[in-house]
Amino acid sequence: MMEATTHPEAEYRDHLAAGRFMLQRSRSNGGFVFPPRVAQPGSGATDLEWVEASGLGTVYSSTTVRQKPPATDYNVALIDLAEGPRMMSRVVGVSPGAVTIGMPVRSRIVVENDVSVVEFYPA
Repeated sequence: MMEATTHPEAEYRDHLAAGRFMLQRSRSNGGFVFPPRVAQPGSGATDLEWVEASGLGTVYSSTTVRQKPPATDYNVALIDLAEGPRMMSRVVGVSPGAVTIGMPVRSRIVVENDVSVVEFYPA
């Protein structure tokens, strides 16, 4: 009988739903992986384990998404995580135009439309 396995993306979502921002890390070389995968890009390592992210990062880039009133504008940002990987998210707590490249940020998990997501705010 074959053992059931969970897809890495589903495991990531389960961690978020439990309130934990987790990343994969290779046991053999210590490299972090995001988005979740079955093997580390470049090395092909499959010895990936889940570890808690520091939650710290830096804005790599940001763009403002303009909305038709009364909806409010928001930003979409690429965040370089302290562990190395880059992820797409948004920065909240400041106006979209105030998000700058190099801005230090900290993560938090919020529930949006019944789905847990990672967003960032200025550190």
